[in-house]
Amino acid sequence: MISLEDFLRPSQKQLFKRLCKKFKGKTLISKGNFILVKGVAPVMLVAHLDTVHEQPVRDICTSADGNIIMSPQGIGGDDRCGVFALVKVYRLSKIKPWLLFCCDEEIGGLGAKKFCLAHSQRQLPKEIDDLKFIIELDRKGSNDAVYYRCDNPDFEAYISGKGFQSAQGSFSDISLIAPELGIAAVNLSCGYYAAHTSHEYINRSHLDNTIQKVGDIVSESSRDDLHIFDYKESLLPISTSNIRHYSNLSLIHEEQNTTPHDIPIDLIDIYETLLDFYSFREIEYFRAEYGDHILLQIYNEEVAPYFYH
Repeated sequence: MISLEDFLRPSQKQLFKRLCKKFKGKTLISKGNFILVKGVAPVMLVAHLDTVHEQPVRDICTSADGNIIMSPQGIGGDDRCGVFALVKVYRLSKIKPWLLFCCDEEIGGLGAKKFCLAHSQRQLPKEIDDLKFIIELDRKGSNDAVYYRCDNPDFEAYISGKGFQSAQGSFSDISLIAPELGIAAVNLSCGYYAAHTSHEYINRSHLDNTIQKVGDIVSESSRDDLHIFDYKESLLPISTSNIRHYSNLSLIHEEQNTTPHDIPIDLIDIYETLLDFYSFREIEYFRAEYGDHILLQIYNEEVAPYFYH
């Protein structure tokens, strides 16, 4: 696999097999769950192999300058951009980073959960516990940095110094992996937009820019003056009502696509628009973490620019 297009067309199963073959002799494999590629640099890069689109990518449409690509089947930049970026950073790095490719992130981080279980049972290489930090490439846009419940100001300052801006997110594999390993982690933009919709597209220049920045981070990760960034759990409170609301999410059918009765009337239209871009569970996770006010913020920052760009 050489080009980005080579990563867009395969199914998750096909891509899993190809990556196993590509990194043969350097991997720890949990079939159907994750591929861990052993590295030397004290940083692990993470991406997931699945997409939300039901059909495989057959037709790829490209802008006149070749920078923007889409597909009628859904291009799957979330998270094939991340997978491509991991492979390219690895290839370009003199000191190779650790790589973790997870399966089934879109249905609850199943591969990441298996990775965490393997770690808790001491089935992973001991060097994993000596990593300085973790970078996931599974975020829309060009310069977002999402930390989820990880609250390490020093690490956030380090990542911000590389040109990324702190943002909010609902879930990714590092939401599970970082607390399990006790290591700070961040999810960085990798150039896809309008994820989870048929209008999803990839901006190659934005992806390439992230690849360059992450490559630079990997190169300096072995410096003696760059210490380990510990995972520190956020102490931001969640209201009692939101805890109750979130605890009931497991009882809600995955495909539910209706507006809850407790949405403020002035946010109903916003909520229903967000359902075109996010799953019901994702939106409810946001509400549980940050309250109803987050709906308007998400709309203004992530949805409105798509309509009015």
